Amino acid sequence: MSLNERLSDDMKQAMKGQEKFRLSVIRMLRSAIKNVEIDERRTLEDAEVLDILSREVKQRKDSLQEFQKAGREDLTANLAAEIEIISAYLPQQLTEEEIKVIVQQTIQETGASSKAEMGKVMSALMPKVKGRADGKLVNQTVQQFLQ
Repeated sequence: MSLNERLSDDMKQAMKGQEKFRLSVIRMLRSAIKNVEIDERRTLEDAEVLDILSREVKQRKDSLQEFQKAGREDLTANLAAEIEIISAYLPQQLTEEEIKVIVQQTIQETGASSKAEMGKVMSALMPKVKGRADGKLVNQTVQQFLQ
């Protein structure tokens, strides 16, 4: 079952179960996907849908941090719930330890030894962790190993 089909099925179940908040989040996701499909005039593949979902989670996490700084607890609860719903459709996220292992392997594969070669490492590394790790965390981990 594709990710698009899964979203459709979950939307139907949310309608039947009277889960208004979950339904609104799924509708928002389907809308974001549909907008890209209209722009590109084709149906998106699962990898592209995952990119959209990852982007939506990242936007919400950034907003969540800003709301927490501003003391807007009323908005943080909703955003945290949205992140949780969207994250259910993403692949299992890598732990920091798993990221460190993958970074070390990639550094050995590329033969990088300084921060000047960080671009080479990142370009080889990102396809390996795409959708399963936050790019900012991966970047920080690479910087730790390349000093």
